[in-house]
Amino acid sequence: MIQEQLIEIRRQLHQIPEIGLEEEKTQKYLLEIIRSIDKEFIEFKIWRTGILVLVHGKAPKKTIGWRADIDGLPIKEEVISDFQSTHNGYMHACGHDFHMTIGLGLLEQMTLEQPENNYLFLFQPAEENEAGGMLMYEAGAFGSWLPDEFYGLHVNPELPVGKITTKVGTLFAATCEVQITLTGKGGHAAFPHTSNDMIIAGMSLVQQAQTIVSRNVNPVEGAVVTFGTFNAGTATNVIAGEATISGTIRTLTEEMNQLTQIRIREIGEGIAKSFNCEVDVFLDQKGYVPVINDKEKTENFMSFMEHESGVLFEEAEVAMTGEDFGYLLSKVPGTMFWLGVDSVYGLHSAKFEPKEAAIPFAVEHVSNFLKSLDK
Repeated sequence: MIQEQLIEIRRQLHQIPEIGLEEEKTQKYLLEIIRSIDKEFIEFKIWRTGILVLVHGKAPKKTIGWRADIDGLPIKEEVISDFQSTHNGYMHACGHDFHMTIGLGLLEQMTLEQPENNYLFLFQPAEENEAGGMLMYEAGAFGSWLPDEFYGLHVNPELPVGKITTKVGTLFAATCEVQITLTGKGGHAAFPHTSNDMIIAGMSLVQQAQTIVSRNVNPVEGAVVTFGTFNAGTATNVIAGEATISGTIRTLTEEMNQLTQIRIREIGEGIAKSFNCEVDVFLDQKGYVPVINDKEKTENFMSFMEHESGVLFEEAEVAMTGEDFGYLLSKVPGTMFWLGVDSVYGLHSAKFEPKEAAIPFAVEHVSNFLKSLDK
């Protein structure tokens, strides 16, 4: 595919963002492109809204995997363009339209000639909300196609186009979503002594939860506890009898994630006793374990990119970003890396606007890397 074709594919995909396990239009569009790569040594199969494409090698000794996630986010796009999202309230604000386009470009490059080894291209649904990689693995979607090594990328708005970064070991954090409901007794604002105010109880819980990082977490290990929603009350003169709070935990190790979850539960139980209310704490980690890059595979990747003409490579710092590719990397050794796309606004912003020049750059240099593995 020439640069113009890649850009057009990205723009078509950008217009049809869909949330996890609902990517029906996206899957249909991807299948059209995949079918157009008409080679007898290509085979594909579908798992729900995901797609697995196997490029059969001539004399395979291993299967090399590449993964691209395909879902969008429930964000109303604020970028004005000729290819703005046509799905109101949804947007590719995390760059998955880039990921898919690059995946298609790599698939085409790896099929110009039949390779020696097998190559699996995974177009994975539900990265953002349902840990689609874990779902596919646990459902047996890979079968005999499970790779021996796995690779994937994520766009990075803070890096310039032309730069790639990664590191050995932990690259991204383990995450856990938190949903808390506090139930007390509502009443009239003029008679607080006859009620049990859940706004006060919820505020106390949020404040106490901040002590987990400052007093329970080893400072050199790090953790994040962030609450993003707090909903309570219906009127100015009514004391709220219920409060719902939601947030996220981010840690660099699975052990620290478990400790943080325990402390959230303990604090919730303590608040319930202190305010004479009921508490329900729901912790949902799903398949969002840390992204841990295999030492051997990553050192090989880093060495290749350091010597690849036209690539600016540097070692990455660990990030508190969550990524469900970590689950697949816990089953299959491999590497994830950052790809610079140079956007003023960051990931998950309604104004996220990555530079499209990163797409042909990635296809060229990452395909060179994948071809270097074919031996």
